[in-house]
Formats: sequence, C-alpha cells, structure tokens
Amino acid sequence: QVQLVESGGGSVQAGGSMRLSCAASGTTFPRMGWLRQAPGKEREGVAVIYDGYRTYYPDAVKGRFTISLDSAKNTLYLQMNNLKPEDTAMYYCAADQDYGTGVDWTNYNYWGQGTQVTVSS
Repeated sequence: QVQLVESGGGSVQAGGSMRLSCAASGTTFPRMGWLRQAPGKEREGVAVIYDGYRTYYPDAVKGRFTISLDSAKNTLYLQMNNLKPEDTAMYYCAADQDYGTGVDWTNYNYWGQGTQVTVSS
C-alpha cells in the first residue's frame, strides 16, 4: 500500500527557512513533487524531481526552494529559504509511476495529507 506522510510545516517569519519531509512507503517513484494551495487559489507545483536527481522549479520559487530525495530512506524533502508571506499555503507531496508529459507539475496519482506553512511579515 502506497503512503506519503508529510511533516515539517509550521509558522515562520519572512526571510526564514523551513524544511518539509515526505516519507514514502510501498514503492519508489520516478517522479515526485511538491505542490501548494493557498486559500482561494489553484493548486500549483513548486518543485518536481525525476529519477531522484533532475529537478525543476517555477520562477516563483527558483533559487529559494530545493527539492531532494534520499533514496535510501525513500524520503522526499523540500528546503525552503528566504520565505515570503506569499509562500503561505498548504503544501502537499505527490508521486507518480509515470513521467508525464514535459515537466508535469500537477498530475499525480499519489498524494500526501498536506502540511500547512505560514509565513508572517
């Protein structure tokens, strides 16, 4: 049974850092990612990793967020630096057995429960 269990959310002041973790069980995945959804907004991808090393980021977080995978632990991480109030959202990890088309930010079959990140100014 596939499970993605997230941890590491919370509150931080603007300019601070936070690391999210996502422990995956049941299998390994060629594509994993982090997404977020703020109230009243659509869910958006903030990082994706293919085959454990090819990483992609949208402009909104590039240079501030880093996605990584510890293959030995099958645990996905999102290191977030220089956080801004607009980064406030529910963050989800996600995974899929398919590579998708191009850089696939949002189409995943497996999802974590979400963890809240709040950045205050």
